Amino acid sequence: IGQRDLGSRDQVQVALVFTALDLEQVFFELGQLTGALQGFGLHQIRRVGLFVTMLVNMQIQHELGQRARKAARGLLSASTDAKNTALREAAKALRSRTGELLEANAEDVKSVEGSKPESFIDRLRLTQDRIEGMAGALEEIAELPDPVGRQLATFERPNGLTIERVAVPIGVIGMIYESRPNVGADASALCLKSGNAVILRGGSESRHSTRVIVECMRAGLNAADLPEDAVQTVGTTDRNAVAALLKADQFVDLVIPRGGRGLVELV
Repeated sequence: IGQRDLGSRDQVQVALVFTALDLEQVFFELGQLTGALQGFGLHQIRRVGLFVTMLVNMQIQHELGQRARKAARGLLSASTDAKNTALREAAKALRSRTGELLEANAEDVKSVEGSKPESFIDRLRLTQDRIEGMAGALEEIAELPDPVGRQLATFERPNGLTIERVAVPIGVIGMIYESRPNVGADASALCLKSGNAVILRGGSESRHSTRVIVECMRAGLNAADLPEDAVQTVGTTDRNAVAALLKADQFVDLVIPRGGRGLVELV
């Protein structure tokens, strides 16, 4: 937002918003900016609002990314037994909190009834059987061989030097998916098993269900004495958060989209 839009007397306020280092400071400066915007047109005010929203999303991804990067380093030394324990304990948490998860899911379903087709609502809806299926999937993943350290190939050079290609964790994975809650549990489990931290960004329609699922995964990590921040979710429903996650390449090593053509093309 240039000087031509707001004028020099307000440029300092905009600069303060731009250089804010945390969310508390952003909202403080936004409050200061509100008075300065009086008398300006709606177009200019909207531009400031979009700018601040972008800044807030960048800050959220920065904080999530920092915690995920630290957790990923902690997973590098995690034993197979610890990862399997975390998955089994997360499965127990899902079962023990089935009632709470169903209530959260009912809130998600209610928010889209009448505005989404039945096929969409069916994908969003959870039942006791579907929750049991999620818990069972975590236990099945726990039974799989640990992919970390697996020898992928071996080459022997003419000088007798043996070179091995070994599977190692990627680091931090961003998982962007639409409103099918079980994807969050499956993605978290696969990332954990392979020694990776994950940042989930599910569809906004499933945000209440996703919150409970992530809490169950983090409970499993805590029970296994592994870093809870190995599984996190983007709490905001702002669509711009997806773009911010895609740009957070200093923290996120790989972004995986799971959904329709539009989502895949965006990523």
